[in-house]
Amino acid sequence: MRPSKRQPDELRRVSIERAVSMHAEGSCLIKFGNTHVLCTASLEERVPPWLKGQQRGWVTAEYAMLPRATSERTRREVTRGSPSGRTQEIQRLIGRALRAVVNLEKLGERQITVDCDVIQADGGTRTASITGAWVALYDCIQWMKLRDMVKDDVLRDQVAAISCGLYGGKAVLDLDYAEDSNADADANFVMTGSGGIVEVQGTAETVPFSQDSFDNLMALAKKGIGELVELQKLTVL
Repeated sequence: MRPSKRQPDELRRVSIERAVSMHAEGSCLIKFGNTHVLCTASLEERVPPWLKGQQRGWVTAEYAMLPRATSERTRREVTRGSPSGRTQEIQRLIGRALRAVVNLEKLGERQITVDCDVIQADGGTRTASITGAWVALYDCIQWMKLRDMVKDDVLRDQVAAISCGLYGGKAVLDLDYAEDSNADADANFVMTGSGGIVEVQGTAETVPFSQDSFDNLMALAKKGIGELVELQKLTVL
C-alpha cells in the first residue's frame, strides 16, 4: 500500500489556477497534492547576446524554492552567492522542455522567461514546474497574439512531466516525498501532448532495475502525462 493510499497508477490531486499574477504576461499556480508551484511568464523585447540578429527568439526558465517550502528552513540561494547545482539542473530542464514545443523563429527577437517558484514541496517539484510552466507560457503567447505580436503557430504542442518509481517492489506513478525518499528507483518523464519524448531522467537508488521495470515506468508515465495534458486543455480552452 502506498503511504497516500493511492492506486499504483493514480496521480495526486492536481489543480491549476490561471492568472494569479497581475503583472506577469502569463501565470498559474499549480498543485500536485501538497507540492505547490507558482509559475510566471515574462516577455522581454530582447534576446541573449549570442542570438542577436538571428531573427528568432528564446524561451528560458528559472527555478527556486522558497525558504520554508520544506520541513526546515533553507537559506535563499541569493544569499549564498549562486544557485546550487540542483537548481541549475532543474531550470535547464524546464527551459529545454518548453523550447521543445515552441517555434522560436515565429517568436521573433524576443525572450520569454518562465519563473517557477516552489511555495511548498512534497516531491515532484520539477515535474509540477514543467506542467505549470507550459500553462504560463501559453497565456503569455495568447497575450502576445491579442496585441498582434505573433501569429497562431508559435506554440506547436503541449508539454507536461511526471515522476514514476519503484516503491515496495511495484511501479508507481507521481511519487510524493514519502515515496521518493524510499524508492528503489525513480524517474522523471517529460513528454509532449502528441506523445513525443522530450527527456527521461532515471536513477536506481539501491540496485539496477530491469528493462521490464523501465517499460512499466514508461507506461505509467504515458498514462499520467495524458491526464495532465487533458487538464492543461481544460484549463486554457
